[in-house]
Amino acid sequence: MDVLLPNDLIALAERVVTANRAIGRRVALAESCTGGLVSAALTEIPGSSDVVEAGFVTYSNKAKIDLLKVNSELIETFGAVSTATAWAMAQGALAASEADIAVAITGVAGPGGGTLKKPVGTVVFAQALRGGDPEDIKAERHEFGDIGRGGIRLQAALLALGLLLP
Repeated sequence: MDVLLPNDLIALAERVVTANRAIGRRVALAESCTGGLVSAALTEIPGSSDVVEAGFVTYSNKAKIDLLKVNSELIETFGAVSTATAWAMAQGALAASEADIAVAITGVAGPGGGTLKKPVGTVVFAQALRGGDPEDIKAERHEFGDIGRGGIRLQAALLALGLLLP
């Protein structure tokens, strides 16, 4: 297959498309630090239109607020890189689409932007299911370390794809 992206990313994207197609599930992404990388990986797969509903690249806080309806007070209180913001992004992607599952990614890819509490390589993920219990929050923070911007974004994309597997 003629692809632009790393083979391990494409192989996992193909598994995600195949598995979700088999159960008739549509997916949406709300991406910040990955800048659409997860959506790009999924759409490299022929027939991905059966599964991919929408992808939102909400890099700025304003975009998170305007496009995904993340509450500005939530970002002010917890920061853009937080489980609260990731969860709100995933919920917003579900609300703004017809998808059955949404995954959100927000983090610090570097080389700058890190802090003591949120160093470069900190990425937060959230998964939301249509019809799921809003109290049942699935969000997790990962510390990939300062492995370079490309490395952080690739590891984040791989983890996000894994969250889309049934």
